[in-house]
Amino acid sequence: MNNSLTQFLINYAPFVLLFAAGWFFGSRHERQHLAQLSIAEQELAHIIVSSERFYRPKLAADSEGELVLGSVVIAQDYFKMIIARVLSLFGKNLTTYETLLDRARREAIVRMRTEANAKGYTHIYGVRLEVTNINQLGSMVEAIAYGTAVISIDGAGSTIAHSKSSI
Repeated sequence: MNNSLTQFLINYAPFVLLFAAGWFFGSRHERQHLAQLSIAEQELAHIIVSSERFYRPKLAADSEGELVLGSVVIAQDYFKMIIARVLSLFGKNLTTYETLLDRARREAIVRMRTEANAKGYTHIYGVRLEVTNINQLGSMVEAIAYGTAVISIDGAGSTIAHSKSSI
């Protein structure tokens, strides 16, 4: 009996240890990324983001619009992929993929805002998001956020406050 237990541990212990390490470091990295996103979003909150397509902001003198974009590729850790595969067998919500997509969208918008901030723009309107799978497993997604950046003299709290940064 002791021999069979030893054989079981030799066969499956490395798998269990690697699985646990992957879960630990993957979850830790995701928490760190979400914390970094929150900080970056707060720092860039002065740049108003609007998905309104035909909005015409009041532009500063001698200001023209410019296309700005943010792009990111984010991979899912294997632990969450396995959980998602099991949940999909039962028709459950795949919350592991929801967090992956949320992180990708938020990171793309932060990068777009960062580009606009570097160029001195104060408003991005007509923002669109594109998200696509990179591989067939669905473990990697690319998110692209793009819009027209301008230097606006509109009040931040007046006509466009309802669409501020909640895309």
